[in-house]
Amino acid sequence: MPQIVIYSKPGCCLCEQAKKQLAALQQRYEFALREVDILQDPAAYDKFKEEIPVICVDGRKAFKYRLDERRLVRMLESSGQQPRAEAFPSNINNDRAATPNA
Repeated sequence: MPQIVIYSKPGCCLCEQAKKQLAALQQRYEFALREVDILQDPAAYDKFKEEIPVICVDGRKAFKYRLDERRLVRMLESSGQQPRAEAFPSNINNDRAATPNA
């Protein structure tokens, strides 16, 4: 399972947006997500203070400032992850059932 770490800090609007994006993607793809508050981690602060949010995938820095969802999906799928079946409607013909016959 892919491991994703987001380095962020409180009050960072770009961090909040990236966390929302990751939470939404986690509904569709299986991956472990961990958040690191750089204000609580001196080494992370020294490394990333000017770049947050920083998102690492499997230990490698993949994004800074903004999360490119399409690129992350490609990364997840190239590692063998497929969208969760429950992320898609089970019956794509629901509109027909609701349309009365003429």
